[in-house]
Amino acid sequence: MKTRAPFEIAGQKVQPGNRVSMSLSMPGQSRYTPLSMPLHVIHGKKDGPTVFINAAIHGDEINGIEIIRQLLKQKSLNRIRGTLLCVPVVNVYGFLHHTRYMPDRRDLNRGFPGSEHGSLTSRVAHVFRKQIIDRSDYGIDLHTGSNHRTNFPHIRANMADAETAKLARAFNTPVIVNASLRDGSLRGYAVEKGIPVLLYEAGEALRFDKLAVSAGVRGILNVLGAIGMIKREVKRRPHVTLEADSSHWVRGARSGLIREPIRLGTRVEAGDRLAYLSDLLGDEQVEIKATQEGVVIGRTNLPIVNEGDALFHVAEFDNTDKADHTVERFRASLEGLGEGDYIDPLAE
Repeated sequence: MKTRAPFEIAGQKVQPGNRVSMSLSMPGQSRYTPLSMPLHVIHGKKDGPTVFINAAIHGDEINGIEIIRQLLKQKSLNRIRGTLLCVPVVNVYGFLHHTRYMPDRRDLNRGFPGSEHGSLTSRVAHVFRKQIIDRSDYGIDLHTGSNHRTNFPHIRANMADAETAKLARAFNTPVIVNASLRDGSLRGYAVEKGIPVLLYEAGEALRFDKLAVSAGVRGILNVLGAIGMIKREVKRRPHVTLEADSSHWVRGARSGLIREPIRLGTRVEAGDRLAYLSDLLGDEQVEIKATQEGVVIGRTNLPIVNEGDALFHVAEFDNTDKADHTVERFRASLEGLGEGDYIDPLAE
């Protein structure tokens, strides 16, 4: 059998059948604060695709860090075909300061493909693009809600592309949103280069979420199985995946305080109550109502509401009759996890 060539990156050679932790040098913030981007490479003995999995491109979206940590513990990766590139923190600068953005106040996920001689954000995007994206066949970009918002686990993907749609369905979240591409985003750049990328949204910034992490680890393994990198049999689907063509935000029509917000994953019809909104003393109270039928995939966690604030994110479907059953079966399928699955990192 022909031996695979070593995988060369950051001046190192990873031999077939080996896994190595290393780092990619980043532009420093000053002479005395050199920084690097962590990277774990698993280079299989047998040929196969190259896949990247990244988290924290927004520095405060840390759920994906725990997903990658749990993923790397999986025994099935010891017999991987191809090469797996795991980057738990892309925006190291934002991560260190608990912020979404880069030090130059830019959004790294709007800086691709980047430039070797551009702004700090552009230079970091250039490093990640050149070292990771351009060398890959597939990618999974891990995100959470932002700005005091939380997301129910769902995939955002270009469902018009057959290969991407196949991977999105294999990931097996309750909801898939056929999401448009944004200029300068990681996913936008990759798709332009013909690299299918899934964007996984789940949980809240600066928090670990058990359901989000467990679903993320399971989903990634499903995708790696679907493209032949690992052996993984899915005997039965725990739920029916709902595919949304669009989504919308319900915004605050007035200022006040939110109480009793609806549970994430709930199916709603136009006119259903999403929450109560009252003034500071509670003398005046109104209902925030759904404007269209759909499933709630995101909501604010901040009780304080200003007029116009985005409060509830609702995915729209042609038929939502199966939504309640889908969500409950999804939650149930992630309960009673065995050893080697998710462990609450704050309880360790």
